[in-house]
Amino acid sequence: MDRLTEMEAFANVVDQGGFTDAAKRMGISKSAVSKHVSSLEARLGARLLNRTTRRVSPTEIGLAYYDRARRVLNDAGEADALVTSMQTAPSGLLRISVATDFGVNHLSPVLSEFLGDYPDITVNMVLNNRFVELISEGFDMALRIGELEDSSLRARKLTETTKRMVASPGYLEKYGRPQKIDDLNEHKLLHYSNQSSGNVWKLTAPSGEKRQVRSTGWLSVNDGQSLLNAAISGLGIAYLPSYLYAEAKAEGLIEDVMPTLPVETLGVYAVYPPGRFTQPKVRAFIDFLVHAFAQKGMETW
Repeated sequence: MDRLTEMEAFANVVDQGGFTDAAKRMGISKSAVSKHVSSLEARLGARLLNRTTRRVSPTEIGLAYYDRARRVLNDAGEADALVTSMQTAPSGLLRISVATDFGVNHLSPVLSEFLGDYPDITVNMVLNNRFVELISEGFDMALRIGELEDSSLRARKLTETTKRMVASPGYLEKYGRPQKIDDLNEHKLLHYSNQSSGNVWKLTAPSGEKRQVRSTGWLSVNDGQSLLNAAISGLGIAYLPSYLYAEAKAEGLIEDVMPTLPVETLGVYAVYPPGRFTQPKVRAFIDFLVHAFAQKGMETW
């Protein structure tokens, strides 16, 4: 007899407390269930069930076997569900949370291509500058940049960006260019207020030493584009990802403040709820983003 069917019959007898209800659940006769269980016990050489005229209960060995058998059956069911989901065309509402500046500059431009490829998906992209609670707030996924917080969420790396200190030529001419990390204490720093570490910049010295710069700063903003605008206006030094400042730097509006410092690399991640299997619409969008960013030469920004 089929080993998996024997396991299923035994597990259902335990779950239902008897052969009659187990037979109803499996859609087969009571005698067939009994035959499967007897075959299982004979193959294992152990009695798994205590049978009386009134009730059926697992023996000590049977209870231990039940725990393992149920895991196997659950895995088999999930494997079947995976195959089914992979053959199902992605569809439905996809709700995404993404930082405003990244969403505007890098996600919005590729959405039309994605929606063209998957006409049965509708997207609700929510732009904000905070870490949303995916499950409780009803999001299917979020895009996050930098070090991920410890959580039960699953994550996949999409691409990378780099981060540098930048300032306008006018600011550097007026206040001078810092030559070493300690010099930053004498400068006007522009901070991202939603950063979990607060007004602290984590830098690496040319020697490889990890340093932290703490400053109240002259301005704190919860939006990266606004920080860039402040730096361009000469208000101070901002520490920003290159996808934000690359165009302004190419136009000469800002400069690297300390080009000799090692560049910090930040991962760009898709995060989504835990579970063995990912929803087809989420998996389709993540796969699309990996391909789209690679096609545009964005492996490292």
